[in-house]
Amino acid sequence: MNGPEFVLVLVAMVFLFSIVRHKMGIPVRSMREMRGDPPLIDTQETVRLREEVKELKERIKVLERITVEKENSLAKEIESLRDR
Repeated sequence: MNGPEFVLVLVAMVFLFSIVRHKMGIPVRSMREMRGDPPLIDTQETVRLREEVKELKERIKVLERITVEKENSLAKEIESLRDR
């Protein structure tokens, strides 16, 4: 089998496989899906998860502020006890 015949056989095979895939109802995946990239449109779940992440980030900021304030107040109390 020479070069042009080989190419024609490959093209025919791809064509036949695409027909079989279509008849079986197997969807064609895009390159974006194959790479695992996130979809371009936000679903309801994505929007909900984004809001949840925002809320959790705000809670973390508050907790960090509380711990820093406690550390500072604890350090002040220790210093005041040393001064006695």
